[in-house]
Amino acid sequence: MNQKQFWLEKPLTELTRNEWESLCDHCAKCCLHKIEDIDTHEIHFTNICCRYLDQETCQCSEYKDRSVLVPDCVTLTPDDLKDPYWLPSTCSYRLLAEGKPLPEWHPLITGNPESTLESCNQICGRVVSETEADDLEQHLITWVSA
Repeated sequence: MNQKQFWLEKPLTELTRNEWESLCDHCAKCCLHKIEDIDTHEIHFTNICCRYLDQETCQCSEYKDRSVLVPDCVTLTPDDLKDPYWLPSTCSYRLLAEGKPLPEWHPLITGNPESTLESCNQICGRVVSETEADDLEQHLITWVSA
């Protein structure tokens, strides 16, 4: 088996830190503000992103300190994936936790670090910073997942 396909060979709990981090496709969908319906647990995404999302690179400008600066920001671990309903449906971590394959546009599949952007699966350029947004309910979105 191809060494690059470590995610097929190992459970998420056995990945090295580098392997774990490489699963992230840098879509930044996890940086969006969400509203959860308390009764149904349905997640509604908004087009409002965290103030620390660099909209040029689609990466967190404060990645190391994100959980300190934004207490609600989750530093994802395998334990968080026991019920990953709150993660975006295209999230690699969620997909693997649910026994599904990585999407064909994922950089680990394509070998191209720009494939998330090229497949229109990054949010940058389509969002507004929380520092500029108003009421969350006015920013609800539905994006078709590729």
